Amino acid sequence: MIEEAIEIRTSDGTADGFLYRAEGERRFPGVIHLTDIGGIRSSHREMARRLAGKGYAVLMPNVFYRTGKPPVLDVKVDMGDERTMKRFGELTAPLIPEAVERDARAYVKFLAAHGAVSPGAIGVVGYCFTGGMAMRTAAVQPDKVAAVASFHGGGLCTDAPTSPHLVLPRIKARLYFGHATKDRSMPQEAIEKFDRALVAWGGKYESEVYEGAFHGWTVSDAPVYNQPQAERAFEKLTELFANTLK
Repeated sequence: MIEEAIEIRTSDGTADGFLYRAEGERRFPGVIHLTDIGGIRSSHREMARRLAGKGYAVLMPNVFYRTGKPPVLDVKVDMGDERTMKRFGELTAPLIPEAVERDARAYVKFLAAHGAVSPGAIGVVGYCFTGGMAMRTAAVQPDKVAAVASFHGGGLCTDAPTSPHLVLPRIKARLYFGHATKDRSMPQEAIEKFDRALVAWGGKYESEVYEGAFHGWTVSDAPVYNQPQAERAFEKLTELFANTLK
């Protein structure tokens, strides 16, 4: 497996990150892997490597490049703790929808131009905070992004004018949403409202709750890591990409 350190020029600076792909001369369908709020670290690097092993060129950008380089969390994560929440705010504050969409264009452009990436559609997967970012990537590049997956995505459907669900009319991709159980960032009533928005959108999608799997369950360094459900999530992800990315 090749792990290539990369830099991506964006409208707002330079994003660092990694590109993963199997060794050899062949080209692979491109996928963008967006980390959770913990940023690039060993757990997500292993997730990206594993996905690349299924036959993809996987780009993992540092979505928090405006704030700093990995590791982006210099405090022990303790939800509700003042230091933790302060750091979360520092990481997320620059990522307003317009900035996210500018970055998305740059990530797609970089991936599509890389010599290891085959022509054709790409996929995007987001975790936690970046589930909405994955949707916005499909919205700004509708003719390039064919598949989007979100696992334990937070705030996908709110009353705010910046809610990710409002970009659905701009999306052509096939969508998959794996929700967590009892997720304060995406409670049951928000899931139900989101599902109604997906029906109204009219595209191809799947939206389901992983019973007994709590927010962050897919990531091995999370306190709530659920290995059987994480395996199921990986199977759903690879099935989605196998059916959409050629």
